[in-house]
Amino acid sequence: MSARQAPDRNIAMELVRVTEAGAMAAARWIGRGKKESADQAAVDAMRFVLDSVSMRGVVVIGEGEKDEAPMLYNGEEVGNGEGPEVDVAVDPLEGTRLTALGQPNAICVIAVAERGTMLFPGAAVYMEKIATGPRAIDAIDIARSPTDNVARVAEALGKTPREVDVVVLERGRHEELIAELREAGARVRLIRDGDVAPAIAASQPGTSVDLLYGIGGTPEGVISAAALKCVGGGIQARLWPRDEDERRRLLDAGLDPARVLHTNDLVSGEDVFVAATGVTTGSLLQGVQYTRGGATTDSIVMRSRSGTVRRIVAQQSLEKLSALTGFEYT
Repeated sequence: MSARQAPDRNIAMELVRVTEAGAMAAARWIGRGKKESADQAAVDAMRFVLDSVSMRGVVVIGEGEKDEAPMLYNGEEVGNGEGPEVDVAVDPLEGTRLTALGQPNAICVIAVAERGTMLFPGAAVYMEKIATGPRAIDAIDIARSPTDNVARVAEALGKTPREVDVVVLERGRHEELIAELREAGARVRLIRDGDVAPAIAASQPGTSVDLLYGIGGTPEGVISAAALKCVGGGIQARLWPRDEDERRRLLDAGLDPARVLHTNDLVSGEDVFVAATGVTTGSLLQGVQYTRGGATTDSIVMRSRSGTVRRIVAQQSLEKLSALTGFEYT
């Protein structure tokens, strides 16, 4: 361990309370067509519980700049002011549109690592990325073609290319990528939003996800790196400026878009914690399930130092939670 204080192992169980709160608050907006309301509900609930977590956290990846996000903004201090100094990356509701439309794979997720060990991506909103699990981490190479990567991952997994499942965001910018992946023999699974859950799913057996491929959000890339560091998978990425002005601002900040970023470049800490709770059911987690007077939540909790991955299915009393927190959960 370095001389600085590392996060304590108990913080993992505190973090899952944060994501559970966010998931239950967001779930009441499933299928109601109001993604901003769902996101705000998750932000409010997660911020409330974060105030009780024993840490001195600074949000490195959050909802945006302070003038755009009143809470969980980049640079905001979170935690109860005691315990270790940490970086915090949080996506209160990854899949706001998925929640609004009642579609799969919406999650609430948070990652914590030692202070100063998470990459702040500056002006970069997007990054090109490829992520996979521990068996294929040495096979991927973002500088190679999609055809080569499919073939190399297939060999590493003991599969044929036709058995390789690749998740790609359904975007116009991915038309050529999708065509080449299919030509290479891969099964392409298109998703509308939310690539953190598929990145984590690629590291877990039985999820039917072998690769996450394509251009997606930079914050999601950092959170995915934290999660994959915990479970032995990995990610490679390159910042993807949208225009020349953004490219110039990245270069001025010392961030070269041509540089290949590996997992440890995105999150260099050795004591990393990640917690995620399902809002709508997807490849990684079950969504919030309502019961008489309560709800069931499905979460995953990971720690890099021990490599421990916990699945936590919790029965929640909505009446007691509402009395305790003042939030509505139905």
